[in-house]
Order: sequence, then C-alpha cells, then structure tokens
Amino acid sequence: MDRKYFDIATDIAWCPGCGNFGIRNIMLDAMVELGLSKDKLCFVSGIGQAAKAPHYYDVSYFNGLHGRALPVASGIKAANPDIKLIVESGDGDMYGEGGNHFIHTIRRNPDITVIVHNNMVYGLTKGQASPTTQKGMKTPIQTEGVNSIPLNPVALAITMGATFVARGAAGDKEKTKEIIKAAIMHKGFALVDIFQACVSFNKVNTHKWYKENIVIIPDTHPKDDKVKALSLAFSESPWPLGIFYEVNGFKTFEDSLPVYEHSHEPLYKRTRNMDILREIMNQKK
Repeated sequence: MDRKYFDIATDIAWCPGCGNFGIRNIMLDAMVELGLSKDKLCFVSGIGQAAKAPHYYDVSYFNGLHGRALPVASGIKAANPDIKLIVESGDGDMYGEGGNHFIHTIRRNPDITVIVHNNMVYGLTKGQASPTTQKGMKTPIQTEGVNSIPLNPVALAITMGATFVARGAAGDKEKTKEIIKAAIMHKGFALVDIFQACVSFNKVNTHKWYKENIVIIPDTHPKDDKVKALSLAFSESPWPLGIFYEVNGFKTFEDSLPVYEHSHEPLYKRTRNMDILREIMNQKK
C-alpha cells in the first residue's frame, strides 16, 4: 500500500502555503502506515477550510452542518462500531459552532478520533477571531484587538474526561504523524489539536512563530497522570507538543449500547433484526 490508495486527483481549494497541506500529507502517510482499509474507514467534517480535508482523500465521508460533525460521527460509529471513524475540522467549526457537541461527546466517550486544524482564526469566512485566537490580535472584525480569553481545547478535553489528548503541529511532520497514528489506534475519544498557519488571515501565528514557540513533551511525562497533564496543558510560550494524556480500559459509548452487548456486528448486517432487538429489550426488563 502507498499514498495512491488514499490520495485523489482533484483541485485543492486552499491558499498556497496553507498549513492544511502539511496536515493532509501527514494524514495520508499515517493512514498508509496503519494499513487502514477503505471499507473500514469513514471521515466526518463540518464547515470551513479545514473541514474540506476529507474531500481530498479517496475515502468515504460525511460533510455535515457547521459545528455538527460530532453528533453525526457518534451516530455513524454507533451504527457500525467496527469502522475507524475520524473527524477532521477546524478550530472555529469544532470549538466555536460545535463547542457544545465537543463537550458532551467527550462525556460519552465514543471511539472516534478528532483531528482539529487549529490556525487560531476563521479562514473560510475571511479572518475574524476564532475561539482560540490569542488575546490582543487585531482582525477585520476585532479592529481594536481580541479581548476574550482564548479557549484551551487541550485543558478542556482533559477536564471533561477525554481518554486521549494530544497536540501536533503541521510543521513537525514525523512527530505529528506518530501522534495521529496513536490517536487512531486508541479505543475511546481521542483529540489531536494541530497547530497550523493561516497565511492569508493570521499574520501573527505564522509558520515561523509556531516553529519558535513549540517544545516537545519529554518521554518521561507520565501520560496517565491527569493532574500533570493539566499542568502541562496550561503551559504557553513555548507550547508543548505531544501526548498530554492517555488512559485505556474505559467503556466506550458503543459498548454501552444494549444492541451490541452480544455482538459488534452492525444491525443492518444481521438477520431478523427486529426479532433480535425485541429479544434484547425483553432481557433488559
């Protein structure tokens, strides 16, 4: 298997130099190296430049409403728990319009991987502040500078109970590729927040800025220690890159559904589906 298996010949509607290209290359290599199969893989996204990413892979995908990728992804995973389900979207779509879904999906712990292209600005709608835009940055809308405290998605995910939380960077291909591979193979909700530059609308957090303001989390960091992970999540200048938190053995949303108590085979593949459902529900009475 090589990149041609997942690559697709099509025009890509991103600005030249956009960090999305780097993340796309990383994702292609990660999928190939994991040996993922198209018939066992599905992508879901919302709206935005980053949310276009699944359009540029040769995979099955569902492109949903703005901020609504996670409920769709949870439903697809519940309907077919044996597939690998990857959500790929941007910081505005995931943390802004989709912020409520982000919080409550984490609580349910579905076995999905969430890849967020975090360029700290809204790129599709021409540069207004996103939830992660740094305080003081001037935009076409926030002309006097952003005065809101930026959202910390890594800390939020850890506090809400995500079982895998990490940060990557489009400019660090090998490290980020290994993080994504680990996230995809993790059983449970996995977040990978990826720093990337928006060359058109964010002139502060540039490729150069990310390179100078990132530090790798040391191998000695205890990934199963929530308190230490949270402490690390609040570190800035430099911003840590790597896996902050990872725990295993927690029951996933799909595993808690009574229809999968005896088998993970999707209902649509079973014979006598209604009879099976009635039998299961009768056992629960």
